[in-house]
Amino acid sequence: MVQITKICYISFYIPVERLYLLLNHLSSMKRLILFICTVISVFFSSCITNKDVVYFQDKGTILSDSLLLKETSKPYRVQVNDILSIKVKALDNELTAIFNPVETAGGSSAGGSQLYFNGFTVDLHGNIKFPILGDISVLGFTIDEIEVKVKSELLKQYFKDTAELFVTVKLAGLRYTTIGEVGTGVHTLYQDRVNIIEALANAGDIKTTGDRTDVMVIRQYPQGQKIHHIDLTDLAAMQSPYYYIQPNDMILVKPLKRKAIGAGETFTQTLTTVASIFAIIVSTYFLTKNL
Repeated sequence: MVQITKICYISFYIPVERLYLLLNHLSSMKRLILFICTVISVFFSSCITNKDVVYFQDKGTILSDSLLLKETSKPYRVQVNDILSIKVKALDNELTAIFNPVETAGGSSAGGSQLYFNGFTVDLHGNIKFPILGDISVLGFTIDEIEVKVKSELLKQYFKDTAELFVTVKLAGLRYTTIGEVGTGVHTLYQDRVNIIEALANAGDIKTTGDRTDVMVIRQYPQGQKIHHIDLTDLAAMQSPYYYIQPNDMILVKPLKRKAIGAGETFTQTLTTVASIFAIIVSTYFLTKNL
C-alpha cells in the first residue's frame, strides 16, 4: 500500500520525460496502478466547485461597498421590430376610440399575443403607423420621448388644448432569447426593467454545468449585432452596462470545460465514474493477462 501511494505521489510531480523512463522499468501491474492514479487525479480535479456556481462573489473588484448598489441602467431606445403599446385618453372617450384597440371580454386590450395584433410595430424605416397622424418616426427615441412626440402631434392635428389629453407608451413586453446551458427558448416579461438574473431565473436558471463566468449577451444595435460578456460570479456584474437586458437580447451560456471530459457535477458522481473506470480497467487487465 505504501508503494502504491508512493507511485501516485510520483505521478503528480515528476516531469513527463522522467515519467516515461520510469514506466520502462516498472512492471505491467505498476504501470496499470500508475495509470489509474493519473485518471483519478484528472477526474477529481475536474469536479465542479462552489466557486463555479455561486453568483456575485467578492473577487476584490469592488473598491467600496456603496458601489455594490450602483446599478447601470440607461433608458432604452426603440429599435426596428419593437412593438409599442400606445393608449390615448381624454375627457371625451369617443374622440379617443379610434386610437385605442377594442378591449376583450376580460377587459384587457393587450394581453399576451394580442400585443402583436393591437400594438404598433416599428418598421424597417423606424416608423410606426398611427391613426390619423400617419407615419411617426420613433427609431432611437426613448419611451418618454415617444409619449411627448405623439401627444404633441395629436394636439397639433386632432385635439384642442382643452381636451385634457393623456398619452401612455410602453414596450409591448420585454422579449428575449436564452440558449445553451440554460432553459432554451424565447421569453417575454411584462416589466419596464429586467436584469439578467431575473431573465435567467425566468428561463429556469443556468445549469450546474453552465459557465457563469462568461455569459454572452448578443444585443441588437442600429448598425447590427454585438456580442458582450458578463461574469455573473463577480459582484462587479451589477455595474455592467449589460446587467439589465434589452428587448431582443440573446443570452448564451457556454458549458464548463469540465463537462466536455465527462466529469460528474458532484463529488459522488465523479467518484462513481472513477470507480466504474477502475473496474473496467482492472477487469480488462486480468482478462488479457489470462489469455
